[in-house]
Amino acid sequence: MFESAELGHKIDKATFRKEVPKLRAELLDVQYDVLEKKEFPVVILISGVDGSGKGETINLLYSWMDPRHISTLAFSAPTDEERERPYMWRYWRALPPKGKVGIFAGSWYSQPITDRITGRMRRSEMDQLLDDINRFEAMLVNEGALVLKFWFHLSKDAQKQRLKALEKDPRTAWRVTKASYERLKTYDQLQDVAGHVLRVTNTAHAPWIIVEGTDDEYRSLTVGRIVLESMKKRLQQETRAQVPVAPPIVRAIDERNVLTELDLSQALAKKDYERELAKYQGKLSELARDPRFKEKHSLVVVFEGSDAAGKGGSIRRSVEALDARQYQITPIAAPTEEERAQPYLWRFWRHLPRTGRTTVFDRSWYGRVLVERVEGFCSEADWLRAYAEINDFEHQMVAAGAVVVKFWLQISADEQLARFKERQDTEFKRFKITEEDWRNREKWDAYVSAVCDMVDRTSTGLAPWTLVEANDKNFARVKVLKTICERLEAAVKNGDESTK
Repeated sequence: MFESAELGHKIDKATFRKEVPKLRAELLDVQYDVLEKKEFPVVILISGVDGSGKGETINLLYSWMDPRHISTLAFSAPTDEERERPYMWRYWRALPPKGKVGIFAGSWYSQPITDRITGRMRRSEMDQLLDDINRFEAMLVNEGALVLKFWFHLSKDAQKQRLKALEKDPRTAWRVTKASYERLKTYDQLQDVAGHVLRVTNTAHAPWIIVEGTDDEYRSLTVGRIVLESMKKRLQQETRAQVPVAPPIVRAIDERNVLTELDLSQALAKKDYERELAKYQGKLSELARDPRFKEKHSLVVVFEGSDAAGKGGSIRRSVEALDARQYQITPIAAPTEEERAQPYLWRFWRHLPRTGRTTVFDRSWYGRVLVERVEGFCSEADWLRAYAEINDFEHQMVAAGAVVVKFWLQISADEQLARFKERQDTEFKRFKITEEDWRNREKWDAYVSAVCDMVDRTSTGLAPWTLVEANDKNFARVKVLKTICERLEAAVKNGDESTK
């Protein structure tokens, strides 16, 4: 895979000096065009063998472009905070917004390559992570990002010569360490592992660009031209491809669905409610303080539901059982300007809890397949692919130890109307009712279809949906608490079984 990068590519200094001024001017022009339009971010990955010029190339891009609109992200071993969240969490947080350039010096590929070489990761584990990475990059491209992945290559002899040359120069000697020569000993392993990684992740939407790193002028000019041409080509694309990934689910011809089959008449008398509420609040409090939960798990609770279905009341009764220092309630409204400049899931990744803590989402990432779908705020292609992206997101949470509990609270249209009128007629509840709530009632059937599709496509074994019959608030609150307790208890017990 690296044959073309061992041919001795070289550019003489005179040609380099002649080409650079024009290249710099064009790079600045295209960078300002990208910044002005703010239609997409540019994500540049710089990877490769030691001594191949990764750092020099990044510095050169900074000098050739406007550094105020470039960010460089360098990742070493994960911190304790990063280890307590899914593997991709720290990379999501570092993504550049639309209009900006983000250079990753060391990226989501660095850790699996290192762990595989040192034997800390099996081949099957690495391949599973590479599948996650492929889906992540596909999502970035589908969200509009330009993703450029560079691998700088040196032959084994060239790397040895390069390290010695750097070591002799007082200006660069600091860059060569004992670890550099230690890694030289594993050169053959690196080529084997990196070759596999590049083959598996060399996709149509984010292909690898292998650059020979022996000659500084050749490497620099090659990278500069590729960045320039890629940005120009991306700007010339009027719209990114909008290709649905699958047809929507067809409504059953007998009109039965997961919502029509709910028994909304279920109710709980006040006395029974108070007893059950105290029981499950006490149980939840114990589970949240259980060392087995605090050391291995986090809790993510998602509340979705019909307008006026009682999400707020259920949330309040649930968190009453928790230590306020250990949980966060995250209400989700329309995205801010900062959030609109990032991929759709970015704002949710930011709020994932650390081990031993809880995040409650009052509405969530499911807005894309509910309100955005029904109201036409995103394209059909966007909400159709969102099902797979959401499942992948939740899978990564669970793999990192999170217990993901998802609720849809359902009430009848008649009950919703009664609650709307009560809110409108009660002064201290009037803030809860808006014109948008009344308008949404006119799209009841469209929302029912969207909810049914959502449940069918995203209720997985790792993160199933719990549909809550919410015409009676007492019944709904107890069912929510009981479900959270059951899911937490199962996670703690499964952890015990896996250690036996």
